[in-house]
Amino acid sequence: MSESTVVVLGDTPPVRLDRLSGRARVLVSDADALPELLPAADVLLVWDFLSDAVRDAWPGAGPRPRWVHAASAGVDRLLFPELIESQTVLTNARGLFDQPIAEYVAGLVLAFAKDLPGTWELQRQRRWRHRETRRLAGTRAVVVGAGPIGRAIASTLGALGVRVELVGRSTREGIRGAHELNGLLPTADWVVCAAPLTPATRGMFDREAFARMAPSSYFINVGRGPLVSTQELRTALVSRRIAGAALDVFEEEPVPLDSRLWDTPGLLMSPHMSGDTIGWRDDLARQFQDNYDHWAAGEPLFNVVDKQLGYVPG
Repeated sequence: MSESTVVVLGDTPPVRLDRLSGRARVLVSDADALPELLPAADVLLVWDFLSDAVRDAWPGAGPRPRWVHAASAGVDRLLFPELIESQTVLTNARGLFDQPIAEYVAGLVLAFAKDLPGTWELQRQRRWRHRETRRLAGTRAVVVGAGPIGRAIASTLGALGVRVELVGRSTREGIRGAHELNGLLPTADWVVCAAPLTPATRGMFDREAFARMAPSSYFINVGRGPLVSTQELRTALVSRRIAGAALDVFEEEPVPLDSRLWDTPGLLMSPHMSGDTIGWRDDLARQFQDNYDHWAAGEPLFNVVDKQLGYVPG
């Protein structure tokens, strides 16, 4: 195969693609330059996975990349009609974030059960106040999203003695269907959202969902921000309809400084970091280059997204 052209959208910090040296011409692009570079690209690596530049720059009837790879598990920003309807293959970073996110969720569940935020605040106030905390073993969790991340969360929580119900799009062995979610929420101590963002899941956690949850329950979102109505979540927390929540993803990122989320009682916020462990960018680059080896050899790619479903099936 002749030297191909790989365009990288976003390069901060720089992505190391040493294995492509001598095999591909690598061009780094920002959002402004992408419309000019995209028609010449054989492959597009979306390193800046929070950017909407691909949607804005996608060629009309002209040449376009044969393969687009997202350096993230979620691909919702790339599922615009022109790319969906094209012959371009879309892949993602499935598999790299499963266990790190599962560990992050387990940390949040432990922090809530053992009231670590309260302990930290009392220490800051120099107050000695003994409390009783919650036993984690025997509690119940509902994990929404039955992909690799959701399954890793279920396994990790299960190792801590939590009884887990895993909810997917449809009912199958070991997985409850989405239509069963409403019936599971009232008895859940922990509700964890790890679903992909699709038209069917957008806004799935709204006022009605929070109203079904128990007052002692906690909500955690490590999926995508628009899966949740944050205003309705805030209302549920302020009114103490639920006990607490943790958000790692948001409808708008970064969260604006004047957002009322910052001072919402019972809410723990983190800046979209649940899957980002030390060395994660090197892992992303390695995974892309492994897939490039398949592409250059004319072999099937792995992590191919079903563009109609919005995620990698299976």
